[in-house]
Amino acid sequence: MTTLSQTKEIFRRADAVCFDVDSTVIREEGIDELAKFCGVGDAVTEMTRKAMGGSVTFKTALTERLSIIRCSREQVNKLITDHPPQLTAGIKELVDTLHQRSVKVFLVSGGFRCIVEHVATQLNIPLHHVYANRLKFYFNGEFAGFDETQPTSESNGKGKVISMLKEKHGFKNVVMIGDGATDLEACPPANAFIGFGGNVVRQQVKERSLWYITSFRELLKELEKI
Repeated sequence: MTTLSQTKEIFRRADAVCFDVDSTVIREEGIDELAKFCGVGDAVTEMTRKAMGGSVTFKTALTERLSIIRCSREQVNKLITDHPPQLTAGIKELVDTLHQRSVKVFLVSGGFRCIVEHVATQLNIPLHHVYANRLKFYFNGEFAGFDETQPTSESNGKGKVISMLKEKHGFKNVVMIGDGATDLEACPPANAFIGFGGNVVRQQVKERSLWYITSFRELLKELEKI
């Protein structure tokens, strides 16, 4: 059984850190913002709460929410332009510090690649370090569903991504950081999990996290000990 001090040591020695995006790296839930923008906010927010609490499977929740939203390509582009995702305080400094220490940083998200790539660019994270769901559109820009082959569209999908990264790059210490049930499930194969409650506290995650933080400054402080 890993202890708090062991979790902190794994973080200090990490060769890769994987961040969830919605309510972790950014302050909002991308799918809820998209729903609000398309005028169906309330119905979708309730589904997100269930999905993050772990009471329905992730793929079911994603399918149901997208069938309500049915956003066009134009609406998604306009959302990113008019309401760009807001970075959580301290994340830019944390990612910069990890990069300076040659730690590889990945964004592993159940959200949408078009939004997550925008976030990655702001944080100087290479786009091939982004794992997220792809929305599909018909040639006229109308909604056509999502790419169900992406591992991040399923429950335990983040764990599958981490297993693949370890196999591909030979990482020894991979840390997953996030606010939700799907992030917690990714450890193992992640060597350590850090729960993040700086934007929203999910009780189930808080109770099951060895290390639970509410500010990225706590992680910056830990790195200063090296």
